[in-house]
Amino acid sequence: MDNYINSDLIRGNIDTIIVESDKYGYEILKEIEAKSQGEYILKQPTLYSCLKRLESQGYITSFWGQITLGGRRKYYKLTPKGQEYFEKIQADWEYSRTLIDKLIAKRKASAQINSENQEQQAFNSQLN
Repeated sequence: MDNYINSDLIRGNIDTIIVESDKYGYEILKEIEAKSQGEYILKQPTLYSCLKRLESQGYITSFWGQITLGGRRKYYKLTPKGQEYFEKIQADWEYSRTLIDKLIAKRKASAQINSENQEQQAFNSQLN
């Protein structure tokens, strides 16, 4: 089964990568792949659609870099509005992750208790 992450969730990752320094599209793709240790590979159309949306919302701006052997690259830079958005979404994600971690921990603990209860019941039935 392929892992799937909604492209809307990737926006925060793109902001995180761009906040470090100006980046071009392929560089962003490779950094997402590296930071996820190869567990998530973002497709180019998803990235460019997201970059276009972030730019139209005023969170990033783009500019053309120098011509190199590979051609001319379009770089993306976080705007002040994008920096504010990045800080807010990071805080929201931290809160959400903390809450989800708590819920998962409670679920795992509950599953372990149920498993232990079933084992105890099986043991008791063998004694009878």
